Amino acid sequence: MYELKKRVEELKKYRGRATELVSIYIPDGYDINKVMQQLREEYGTAQNIKSKSTRKNVLGALERAMQHLKLYRQTPKNGLALFVGNVSEQEGVSDIKLWAIVPPEPLRIRLYRCDQTFVTEPLEEMLRVKDAYGLITVEKNEATIGLLRGKRIELIDDLTSNVPGKTRAGGQSARRYERIREQETHEFMKRIAEHANRAFLPLLEKGELRGIIVGGPGPTKEDFIEGDYLHHELRKRIIGVVDISYSGEYGLRELVEKASDILKDQEAVREKKLIQKFFRHLVKDTGMITYGEREVRRALELGAVDTLLISEGYDRVRVRAKCNNCGWEEVKTMGEAEFQAYKKRLTHCPRCGSQNISFEKWDVAEELIKMAEEAGSNVEVISLDTEEGQQFYKAFGGLAAILRYKIS
Repeated sequence: MYELKKRVEELKKYRGRATELVSIYIPDGYDINKVMQQLREEYGTAQNIKSKSTRKNVLGALERAMQHLKLYRQTPKNGLALFVGNVSEQEGVSDIKLWAIVPPEPLRIRLYRCDQTFVTEPLEEMLRVKDAYGLITVEKNEATIGLLRGKRIELIDDLTSNVPGKTRAGGQSARRYERIREQETHEFMKRIAEHANRAFLPLLEKGELRGIIVGGPGPTKEDFIEGDYLHHELRKRIIGVVDISYSGEYGLRELVEKASDILKDQEAVREKKLIQKFFRHLVKDTGMITYGEREVRRALELGAVDTLLISEGYDRVRVRAKCNNCGWEEVKTMGEAEFQAYKKRLTHCPRCGSQNISFEKWDVAEELIKMAEEAGSNVEVISLDTEEGQQFYKAFGGLAAILRYKIS
């Protein structure tokens, strides 16, 4: 999923000068020969494109796609998505690239499209976290409705009431005043339930709602649950009732934290505990963690990594510059912008002066994840949706490891 997310983000950056970027989706189990036949027909049609440059780029993309499909005897399990087209930023210069993606879930869509952008929506839908938990905080004069989806807490509604305080207003009998309070409270509870029903019932129908957690500072939350306000199907989904001190967005975060035992397998809670474990080792200086690309790479090479922690915001690339004349080469880690400046700067080989220099670039995160998997290490991708995830990214560059044993 991490690699798919990176690839989708990359594909969405490209924009063709005309409708010349080709997207092909082949469903799980579909006959690949039928796709080849369709591409041959599209190739014949593309020869009639009036613009010379567009015709050249579309034909080049289709040729590249057909060449790639010859590598497959049958469609891979889960299907195949191909993206191919001219991605050169210089007008008149052709740089046709191809991306072949075997998705982590079965593709159900068959699609061919030639457009100015690649069609990535079916893959983005796979990336969307589907399991969700409903969150409701309730007190007499305020309520908040939210959603915990993956590691992200989403605020849906923040409601306030007209329920008067307990102090009796002048001239009103205590009984009449109490009846007004009870009626206003009842109306407010109904309004909370209406908003919750509107937010959660569609998720329930799609099979995405795993449970609802209700929190609040006093007995009002129990009154809300027992008062038969929520839709009866949603009441069945209440998996926890928690005492909390706050309301609003901060109250939702407190609710998730206080419900950690209920949500112990949920991603946001698990991620928080993992980062807290990393910080504990850091503060106590146990020698059981390391961070930074060079140190983590060395720990992986030694097989000392128990868990690789990598932020979804980590975007460093590994670059190899090589002189094709004398064999000189240099390998460095840098950001994408640094890489572009590096290519412009390194025009001559520092050893022999030749201009025949080639560059190779690959994603550091994908390389380290592969190393971790080969070493039997756990891999945890840390989101930027939580405070802990943001802190990890800003303070440690988004790359660290919890070790199996100390290394010198």
